[in-house]
Amino acid sequence: MLFPSVTSPSRAATRILLTDPVLGADLPSAVTIVSSKEAGGYETGPYQGQLARPLLAEHALNSYIRPSLRGQRLTAQTYGRDWSPRFTLTSVDAQSDCHYAYRAQDADAGLELLTEMESLPGGSLRIRHSLTNTGQGDYLLDGLEVRLPLADDQTEILDFTGRHEHERTPQRRELADGMWLREGRRGKPNFEGNLLIVGTPGFDFHHGSIVMVQPAWSGNAVLAVDRSYDQEAGIVAGELLLPGELVLRTGQTYTMPWIVVTASDQGLDQAAQSLHAWERSLPEHPSRQPVTLNVWEAVGFDQDFGRLKEIAQRAASIGVERYVLDDGWFHLRRDDYAGLGDWWVAQDVWPQGLKPLADYVHGLGMQFGLWFEPEMVNQDSDLYREHPEWIMQASARTPELQRHQLMLDLSNTQAFDHVFTAMCQVLDECPVDCIKWDHNRALLESGSNQRHGAPAVHQQTQAYYRLLDALRERYPQIEWESCASGGGRIDPGVIEKVKRFWTSDMTDALSRQQIQRWTLQTVAPEYIGAHISQPSSQQSGRTFSLAFRAPTAVFFSFGIEWDISTADSGELEELASWISWYKEHRDFLHSGLVNRFKPADPTVFAYGVIAEDRSRALVAQGQYEESDSDRGSYLRIPGLLDQGQYRLRWTGPEPARAAEEVMDPYGPLGQQLVSGRYLATVGIRIPRCMPETMRLIDIELQ
Repeated sequence: MLFPSVTSPSRAATRILLTDPVLGADLPSAVTIVSSKEAGGYETGPYQGQLARPLLAEHALNSYIRPSLRGQRLTAQTYGRDWSPRFTLTSVDAQSDCHYAYRAQDADAGLELLTEMESLPGGSLRIRHSLTNTGQGDYLLDGLEVRLPLADDQTEILDFTGRHEHERTPQRRELADGMWLREGRRGKPNFEGNLLIVGTPGFDFHHGSIVMVQPAWSGNAVLAVDRSYDQEAGIVAGELLLPGELVLRTGQTYTMPWIVVTASDQGLDQAAQSLHAWERSLPEHPSRQPVTLNVWEAVGFDQDFGRLKEIAQRAASIGVERYVLDDGWFHLRRDDYAGLGDWWVAQDVWPQGLKPLADYVHGLGMQFGLWFEPEMVNQDSDLYREHPEWIMQASARTPELQRHQLMLDLSNTQAFDHVFTAMCQVLDECPVDCIKWDHNRALLESGSNQRHGAPAVHQQTQAYYRLLDALRERYPQIEWESCASGGGRIDPGVIEKVKRFWTSDMTDALSRQQIQRWTLQTVAPEYIGAHISQPSSQQSGRTFSLAFRAPTAVFFSFGIEWDISTADSGELEELASWISWYKEHRDFLHSGLVNRFKPADPTVFAYGVIAEDRSRALVAQGQYEESDSDRGSYLRIPGLLDQGQYRLRWTGPEPARAAEEVMDPYGPLGQQLVSGRYLATVGIRIPRCMPETMRLIDIELQ
């Protein structure tokens, strides 16, 4: 069947060698095909002696790790048959230089397998299997996954934990024999994100050989690393299927989600840059992210036309380009106990509808955005009172509430059509430029009454995609933002359909540093919604200067989450200066190569963007808290031209300041030129700075 092995790839192309008994020539692609012996054998030719490694772990081929395909055939007379297939390759179709399709079958088991591999712009790959039941009787599918081989020195695992308002916290462990298994059962990637990285010990942002794997799927997922005493390690990835969720009738096919694979021999940043290059090639990639103001932290559920007009007027005066009305505009929605599912404008709050506000915002030269949460329903809603059977539930009992809401079963065509029609009525009556699509609870006991309570997360995820696609087709002018209690639905599947992610409900600038730092591992900065909060954080209670809150947000999809009607004239002037700086630099910030730096002082952080041709860089350097010494910290900036001569200057509306030393007002090295090699190896010394401060450095090739 399929026997791949991974080399140490460069950023230009991830290279997986597939040993295949049919083809014997190298093909001009990121995927290279070479010849091999029989199943389980060794490669011949230039790769002689290298053990072949399957993308599909098959028990029948003397493999005792968990099989990649798990299932059984059910008939009226028997069960448990065809649980150990052995596939034989029947054809290879090179659909293009970067897309290959491999077909295999097990005639005895009545199963056919299609494996597709595609190289992506930037050097990543995506891989998926499709299984077809060609036999008699139903095939109960328990799991179908891709298994990616690892090199023997890739023995350190990096994955993520997280929670609401504290997304994507990295954790590391040593690879050992057995299986390290992560199962996402919440119906969305959630705050951890479905991401697994394995590499050489101690790999960091710029060093080490790694393989990074993530499902392009917004539902349940499985990620694992396994190794046995007689079988080398591999990363396993696929959709997590609940009991009885997928039964293939004769002739039916299940296609698993694409698994995005990124390899790097220069650490985490090289892998991130590979993914960012693919994301920037997508049709939905945002050409330019507008400065966005969201009114949630300003007004909450207390929506008033006069107050919202005042905020809009102030927003336009300082250069805001998009104004978003968040939760609270629809029927019964005075708090989070009621209204979800009733998608029509609340007449008691908006007697003339939303159009007057939208027209006012448009008249000020800004776009108008609106919040929806289409997959959820409150029990206190007209929809639930009329159709309680439309919720997701595993039995007659009602699932436990989260945020006072239940899941609406969009695999039910009546419920789907109801939501689609209701949203269209709102969007037909009010000109809307963008929609923030939220998803504020996990899928618990997520069965469908259309299937007598059988699990339906797979069908629900597909319905979410169908609903979003139907709305995108009907309203091509609307841009879509993915939100799920903040950063709970960020993945390579939904990124093909949206232009922005709300990264976290945490807008505290200090907490945001780590959240944004690790979201960059899979998402380019222009997708990452990052807003200036009010002076004292609603989430943490901590108070920060605008000079710290603004540069925390300005490298990303920049915006404001603050009641600016309470800001004084000095604060508005300072806000306007940061907005102007963002507009001046956003094209560069959202096109260059992301780099994250690790100063020796743990109280210091730094990151930046470097031009593809290495002619320029913009770097942010910040101080979390008090340093233990007065020695200062050296900021090393790899990735520039070794022999190139660079001039460094401070940039941004806020002057660069140290705790005690006087800093040259021009730049960290005055007007002295230094080489790229000097910046990478020696670096620039930044004196000890006050906690919760940042400095921006513009580096240009002379």
